[in-house]
Amino acid sequence: MELLKMDGITKAFYGVTVLDRVSLSVNRGEVHALLGENGAGKSTLMNILAGVHSKDNGLISFDGREITQHSIKSAEQHGIAFVHQELNIFNDLRVYENVFLGKELTGPLGRLRKKEMVDQTSALMGKLGVDIDPMEYAGSLDTGKKQLLEIAKVLQGEAKLFILDEPTTALNNEEIERLFFIIRRLKNAGKSFIFISHKMPEIFRIADRFTVLRNGKLVVSNDIKHTTPEEIARHMVGERYSSDVGYVERTAGVAIVEIQQLSGRRFHNVNLTVKKGEIIAFTGLEGAGCSELLQTIFGVLQPHSGRLLIYGRSLQPHSIRSAMKLRIAMVPASRKENSVIPDLNLLENTYLSEHAIHSRQKFIFKKRELQTYEELRKKLAIKAGSYRDMITSLSGGNQQKIILARSLRTNADLILFDNPTQGIDIGAKHEIYKLILELAKQGKTIIVNTLEMTEIQKIADRCAVFYRGTITAILNREEINEERVMLHATNAIVPEERSAAENERQL
Repeated sequence: MELLKMDGITKAFYGVTVLDRVSLSVNRGEVHALLGENGAGKSTLMNILAGVHSKDNGLISFDGREITQHSIKSAEQHGIAFVHQELNIFNDLRVYENVFLGKELTGPLGRLRKKEMVDQTSALMGKLGVDIDPMEYAGSLDTGKKQLLEIAKVLQGEAKLFILDEPTTALNNEEIERLFFIIRRLKNAGKSFIFISHKMPEIFRIADRFTVLRNGKLVVSNDIKHTTPEEIARHMVGERYSSDVGYVERTAGVAIVEIQQLSGRRFHNVNLTVKKGEIIAFTGLEGAGCSELLQTIFGVLQPHSGRLLIYGRSLQPHSIRSAMKLRIAMVPASRKENSVIPDLNLLENTYLSEHAIHSRQKFIFKKRELQTYEELRKKLAIKAGSYRDMITSLSGGNQQKIILARSLRTNADLILFDNPTQGIDIGAKHEIYKLILELAKQGKTIIVNTLEMTEIQKIADRCAVFYRGTITAILNREEINEERVMLHATNAIVPEERSAAENERQL
């Protein structure tokens, strides 16, 4: 039985049509995957459904009634809940305060019923299988737990339709399994989901039906059992789709990064050498220490012990500024918290790092900046209007490309990518893979932290697998496969087997 019907939805911003007569239907007790490249119109369509934007034309009916006057408040009243891709967590509030924000329980004279809210939050986290203290400040949570808190905020209500926009980007395998268990349980109770993701394995595990948008238009809608990941990718990208990113084996140069018995936040006794022109992937379960090691190399975090050498020079103490002056750049994991400057336009966001390094350069020459911006915009295939547009006006994938352009402008020789394709579409992923391979061909050294096996297999020369803060294996390209990586990431290989494998590699 149909719960939602959106028919002929059209929307334009500043004269540019972003949705052209798009239709979408969702049944009761269904998980419906909404797919498309960044900028295809998915977010706009969902923002119209959630009452954030108004439609220009078209009809929306929900639970058998047409929705005319629509707003965020009316969407909530109808039973539509939205978990946005960009986290809307208030770091200075406690966990329970975030859960009940705008829905506070009050008693006589408006006094807050704090104990009830704390108890209900604790029970909610128990249902999710998440170990989060309701009294903890949200700012102290890692990204994965913040994602789960965002989901918990929505599940706390009595919605009929849940919109989940890239809900698993920061979750580890165990947390994803728990989320999928909850989705299936609610689905069996008659709840419906619109599930937006660029991870094909997840789509085929959880979705019943799918709809693909491209360039603001409906391309196809069908049962998931009647298609394949390759067909969906072609629907999303069109004739541009190709699974080949052009990996070519290269000869690595001299040692650029030398890590000797290095310990720091969430990692310990790490030994690793990375050579010029090499692409090495870090991977492991969420929280294994990969991201923290990257942040230590970039000077965000300080090591506790051991040695970190860049170009043979020991970096202790270390800072972001000293890293950038050594021509090290980093694309962080969380765009919203660590990269995007929302009050600056696209051009300003792009040249920010370069001018931070060269602080003695007092003047900004707009003509030169615009020329460089246009070169990078074309090179990275950034979908944007005017350079004057705010970065927040772009889709998540195009924001990520702007951050990448910012790093490239510093002319860095060592580039650190922390989950670089998080939340971006297949086409954009392949563009970034090709760019990473091209940078390595030019002699740049690349370290990529990623949880995606296909990503590692497409670009990496070697893969360092982490388990609870230490490297359990360093695999050459021909050794990289999902089973072997998972065995090392979960420490399922006994020490004797690991020693034998290492000895065989040395021979």
